Amino acid sequence: MAFASCLHSPCLPNALLPVLRSCSALSTSASHLHRFCSPSWFFSSSNRFKLPLMQVQVQAKRRFSFKGEEIASPADLSFEAPLKIVEYPDPILRAKNKLIGTFDDNLKNLADEMFDVMYKTDGIGLSAPQVGINVQLMVFNPVGERGEGEEIVLVNPRVNKYSKKMVLFNEGCLSFPQIYADVERPESVKIDAQDITGARFMINLSGLPARVFQHEFDHLQGTLFFDRMTEEVLDSIRANLQDLESKYEDRTGFPSPERIETRKRRKVAAGFGNS
Repeated sequence: MAFASCLHSPCLPNALLPVLRSCSALSTSASHLHRFCSPSWFFSSSNRFKLPLMQVQVQAKRRFSFKGEEIASPADLSFEAPLKIVEYPDPILRAKNKLIGTFDDNLKNLADEMFDVMYKTDGIGLSAPQVGINVQLMVFNPVGERGEGEEIVLVNPRVNKYSKKMVLFNEGCLSFPQIYADVERPESVKIDAQDITGARFMINLSGLPARVFQHEFDHLQGTLFFDRMTEEVLDSIRANLQDLESKYEDRTGFPSPERIETRKRRKVAAGFGNS
């Protein structure tokens, strides 16, 4: 995922250590952030998000109760480095993503590889299905620079609450190269998740981190960012989506699994995917 924004924040508190992989002062330098910006946002000095103080409550209970839900097998979590970004309209982006029940070195290595490809492709967030692995895993760093900001890993995330206040923001996505458009989402969210060791925690997110989480959580539900756009906004990128569909057909030799022209509007919940 890529965003048009400028960031400023102090380092997050020690309470976030179960979630965060590193902590350093965030840079407000435009040179660090220009690749996330569409022109209309880049030249507006007022469009700044202050990374909020996020509260984490670590739970003694180390496992969720996921009765009746399918758990990923070792084969589901197997991968080969380097990972590659899956682009629309690959059906992997719409497939069901299984829960993760094994927390081992392979999972840690997968998260490391996801961060690696995220940084190399100028992203600030990435979900496992975007690299061809259909499991409930996401990583993000709102700064998008290796060694700066906070690297957050969320496993099997669930949404508890989200704000009624909605915010319109210009979003991009690594699975939709060079496509940016406005998407409306809740301003803040409270979530349950597990960390890379399997420990359960709750966290409150607002501002840009909440935006990144919602975008990546949608991926885990098989929902893509254009599913949340108004028809007017969708019309502005329709030709770009058709180009990606044509490229998929040329690359694979198969017809596109979905077409924006024949698409029926997907029914998605006001907040997040099908949750």
